[in-house]
Order: sequence, then structure tokens, then C-alpha cells
Amino acid sequence: MKAVQEVLYDLVSPMVENHDSLRVEALESLNENEIICVIYAKNDDIARLIGRQGVMAQAIRSTMALASRVHDKHISIKFESY
Repeated sequence: MKAVQEVLYDLVSPMVENHDSLRVEALESLNENEIICVIYAKNDDIARLIGRQGVMAQAIRSTMALASRVHDKHISIKFESY
């Protein structure tokens, strides 16, 4: 699960302006076939990561869906601002 968290951090890190506020955490889920990843960043950076009409968020989720095949689990990504 640590590898998924690091891959997601490396994926979104170039997209944010304030790298100090960026944090990615993997949380436990009640469903054993799911990994929940939460991206924490400042409000402007979260808006950039979500994009217009969620286009960037969907692209991030699609990219991470490929990584989830290695673990044979579904990855849920949530965005939270400070």
C-alpha cells in the first residue's frame, strides 16, 4: 500500500505550486479489496488537481487504476484542502 501512496504523490507533485503543503495518505477501508488515498493540499492546488469539471481528477484516477491492477484492488482517490 505504501507503493501506491508514493506513486500517487509522484504523479501529483509536479502539478502543485506549494509542495510543502502536499500530502498523500493511504487509509484503511472496510472493504478489503479497496485502497483509499486522500490528497491533502492548499485550496488553489486542489482546484488545479481537480480541474474544470473534474477532468484532471478523472485522469489521475484513470492513471492510478492501472497501478491498482498490480495489487488487484480498487483505488479510491479523494481530494481535501487545508
